Amino acid sequence: MRNTAKITTAVLAAGALTLGLSACGSDKDSASDTSGPLVVAASPTPHAEILNYVKDNLAKKAGLDLEVKEFTDYVTPNTATEDGSVGANYFQTQPYLDDFNKKNGTHIVSVVDVHLEPLGLYSHKVKKADDLKSGATVAVPNDTVNEGRALQLLAANGIIGLKDGVGTAATPADITKNPKNLEFKELEAAQTPRSLDDVDAAVVNGNYAIEADLKPAEDALVLESAKGNPNSNLLAVKDGHEDDPRVKKLAKLLNSPEVKKFIEDKYDGAVLPSF
Repeated sequence: MRNTAKITTAVLAAGALTLGLSACGSDKDSASDTSGPLVVAASPTPHAEILNYVKDNLAKKAGLDLEVKEFTDYVTPNTATEDGSVGANYFQTQPYLDDFNKKNGTHIVSVVDVHLEPLGLYSHKVKKADDLKSGATVAVPNDTVNEGRALQLLAANGIIGLKDGVGTAATPADITKNPKNLEFKELEAAQTPRSLDDVDAAVVNGNYAIEADLKPAEDALVLESAKGNPNSNLLAVKDGHEDDPRVKKLAKLLNSPEVKKFIEDKYDGAVLPSF
């Protein structure tokens, strides 16, 4: 049986507080006790699936004791890494990490890039982006970086225009052209695929698209290009823990030929290796 703890959103805040107090009250938390298992916080799909592949097939031979904890949000994995409740996390991109550190005073650093999940525009109501009607409502993730990525995706496909240079900090206020008079509904990223029956279209992160049985390569009206994309998902730790031998072992395994093949075979283009 896989040693994976599934943590629901309803208990995240209380769990993070309890774990944080435990970490503060002990000299041997998950991050500092390198003799124990490496506990890694991860989104369920595809991150935890990839980690569990490593755990079940590669870790023992490499001498790595790996434990995977699943989180359903984009905040707690970083706060748990910061307070030592977990030793590492695997769920985010570098732009998101940079923004999170800046806004929260955390000290999380990247160890290695692993994969890209192309962001896509999906709809239950139209078959092509051009078929969106005037005044249509489009759901986008409400966190800074993913909202910016969503708007950049729409701009790259001529659906809207954006101010020059706004990058992943873009918000609807930065839209300079909106020929279809689209209205934007900002939602927590995990909610975007669930909104598809209520809005005309939604921009959905790749991991949440997969969880919702959407096939990015087939179902997306428009899809991010992998070429030159800075939004690879990465393994991260608290600053100062990069040389933890357990972390080094995991980083090497996550960039192994076996993991590359697993990603390519399992996700059929919905997740792309970044190494």
